[in-house]
Amino acid sequence: MNLLTHYAGAQRPVETCVVGSGGFGRSFLAQAPRIPLVNCRVAVDREAGIAADALRSIGLSPDQFAVCETPEQAAAAWQRGQHIAAGDVSVVLGLPLDLLIEATGHPEAGARHARLAIEAGLHVALTSKEVDSVIGPGLAHLARQKGRVVTPVDGDQPSLLIGLVTWAQTLGLEIVSAGKSSEYDFVFDAKAETLDSNGRRIPAPGFGKFWTLGDGDVAALARARAEACAALPQRAVPDLCELLVVANSTGLVADRADLHAPIARITEVPTAFVPREAGGLLSRPGTLDVFHCLRAPEEVSLAGGVFVVVRCEDEETWRLLDGKGHVLSRDKKHAMLSIPRHLLGLEAATSVLDAVIHGRSSGAQQPQPVLDLVARASQTLKAGTRLEMGGHHHTIAGTVAELVPAAPLGDDAPVPFYLAANRVLARDVAAGQPIRLADVAIDAGSELLALRRIQDAHFFPQAR
Repeated sequence: MNLLTHYAGAQRPVETCVVGSGGFGRSFLAQAPRIPLVNCRVAVDREAGIAADALRSIGLSPDQFAVCETPEQAAAAWQRGQHIAAGDVSVVLGLPLDLLIEATGHPEAGARHARLAIEAGLHVALTSKEVDSVIGPGLAHLARQKGRVVTPVDGDQPSLLIGLVTWAQTLGLEIVSAGKSSEYDFVFDAKAETLDSNGRRIPAPGFGKFWTLGDGDVAALARARAEACAALPQRAVPDLCELLVVANSTGLVADRADLHAPIARITEVPTAFVPREAGGLLSRPGTLDVFHCLRAPEEVSLAGGVFVVVRCEDEETWRLLDGKGHVLSRDKKHAMLSIPRHLLGLEAATSVLDAVIHGRSSGAQQPQPVLDLVARASQTLKAGTRLEMGGHHHTIAGTVAELVPAAPLGDDAPVPFYLAANRVLARDVAAGQPIRLADVAIDAGSELLALRRIQDAHFFPQAR
């Protein structure tokens, strides 16, 4: 597709606002001045000073932006042609904006920002998968009622994977599996016999014997590598959360609640992510998963990119493509097709433009609740324990995350992971038990809870 032609109908640049000036939000702020059809003059964070720091960091001088505490100040700064830094989204929603990018990663605050933006008549680009995992389909439904769009964002894996899956479906390719590489590679230095991942290095004597698959058993090799790398994290909540977003737009599901998540080389992916009867790890076709990219220091990475594994239907065609360097399984019956990148805010503009110019989401136009992300206690948790969300991966200490079929809220039903986040337990939860809605004290003013109940009422009316 010629994207310049695709967006040629734009009458003016799209006016956007970023809420959350961390990695994704800041990268969009930095790229926007280079994008002819996108403006981003507004940054909002939990404190106006943080947003101002982000604007300074992309090279704006003090006279090019204003720190605003009221809608009137924001309107005046806009008229002067300045950028705006604010500490609350309500300060800027009266400006002539087209779309709000929610990039805080905070479930409760993100829910409020998305609701307010929709009520103000804006499209929403939802990069906060924590929000999307709890109320994404519901927000999309509320936006449609106002003729607006809530969209995932190119630059993050969910949108890119949805695009790849639907591209393959458009071409009539049979998708056996789909997924992503994790954010952090496992880099093996054969000479030093060490493994590096996400800034950590562990000794890995003898790991060389697990380096290649050859004719060996996929599951056995996956177990051996996992055991050899036991000192390194091999499950990440964001991976499950992002694949939930993909499931809600594509209908693909997880093969197991915590994913297989093997440590694998790129060339092994189409051999690993096929059903067991074909020699792979899966119990069924049509599933989502993640792999940790195993490579040597000098080898190329998938860079946290996304993939589909498709069936090789016509032997002659795929023999030709194999010769051109495409990645096929060892039996030549499956192939991996991939997008080896996710560029955060640098490529978010395509989703922004599709939403505003064409009124289309980068995900499903009407996403459905297919999966829920829930928490299971990995140790006994006492009443009064705060389920604090923390760290880069927004985990909750003492819990593991799992993907389960989507269901409406109920006292005895597992509570969505990010609805439980930052709440206090109302009663003990034994190790190994799911955390249920009645286990968690959620204040009556929770926007996230209210919006989830609205979502449930729409998609599960029989449960009312």
